[in-house]
Amino acid sequence: MFFIYANILYRTLSSFQLAMQILPSLRYKRAYPFLNICMLLLLTACSPDFAVFPQVEPNLPGLSEDIFTSYDGVELPMKVWLPDHATAGVIIAVHGFNDYSNSFKNAAAFFNDHHLAVYSYDQRGFGATKAKGRWAGTKAMVKDLSVFITHVSQTYPSLPVYILGDSMGGAVAIAALAKENPAEIQGVILVAPAVWARSEMPFYQRWLLWIAAHTLPWKKVTGEFLEITASDNIEMLKELSKDPLVIKATRVDTLYGLSNLMDEAYRNAELLRVNTLILYGEKDEIIPREPVFKLYKRLPLREDQVRPQLIVYENGYHMLLRDLQAENVMSDIVEWIKAQHKFSPVFEKNLGNEYPSGGMITSFNGAREKKKEAY
Repeated sequence: MFFIYANILYRTLSSFQLAMQILPSLRYKRAYPFLNICMLLLLTACSPDFAVFPQVEPNLPGLSEDIFTSYDGVELPMKVWLPDHATAGVIIAVHGFNDYSNSFKNAAAFFNDHHLAVYSYDQRGFGATKAKGRWAGTKAMVKDLSVFITHVSQTYPSLPVYILGDSMGGAVAIAALAKENPAEIQGVILVAPAVWARSEMPFYQRWLLWIAAHTLPWKKVTGEFLEITASDNIEMLKELSKDPLVIKATRVDTLYGLSNLMDEAYRNAELLRVNTLILYGEKDEIIPREPVFKLYKRLPLREDQVRPQLIVYENGYHMLLRDLQAENVMSDIVEWIKAQHKFSPVFEKNLGNEYPSGGMITSFNGAREKKKEAY
């Protein structure tokens, strides 16, 4: 979760404040150059320590009942939810930061009722994978998704396949599709996408994160002292707090790696040439609004000159697929998927200067009948 950035800021600033109280009391001012050298050595002595997955016996990449074997033979736990009746399409769901594939359990049941199969896997360093809590690197995570897309598409060669990226999963999806843009993918749904790039952060936050990652990369931080609401579904949040596979404390170098991923996703927005739907909650306290809307405006037109679509939920929080109004969100996803097969000219929406113009922008005020549309 991004709110643990604030924990880093708090702890680092506290250390600086202590240092500023001590330094003026030093008797010998000549020590200052020496202290500066020590500080420089300290800053360069450490660096983010990302996980290195050991080489295993070269198994061919593929899917089994509950395991996805990736390009390098690493096995990642996988969950599959299939409709009871005929399957009309497939959703590849990519989970968010510190979460894992089970986060889509309720959404998958809804999608199954609409004849959509759902495939998801625990990304490296998360859920039940090895090296849990360690950052595997953007390159490995992006390649995992690309290989997963290939094998799921081969399993359903005649059905449309969609990517659903939740928070960090949205950043992985953007980075993967911007690189390869596989023909098998009919569209991508980005739910509260993690695109809070460094270019959109305050300078002191970038600076302090760099210092923390290069001095205390192993340090674990939480957001316990912050009053941030990730969802209005309190019972769901309580369940997550008890789930041993949900990471509660995050290494600083993992946060640094996450920032690298967000940078790449944000930077490559213009290369995302697939049908795109972005969903964002007006009450999201984790992903700021500005970088999400900037990303939306930078997405390219398709070859048929159709803009991507954006839906904003007035009562939506960060965890849109698990909020109390999650069924509204999931219904919009199903409607958008259905529309891809009988596409009509997109509506031009403009809900005021605070929203980007163009594309489809819809705002919910707690109930579907209050859906605002402007032609």
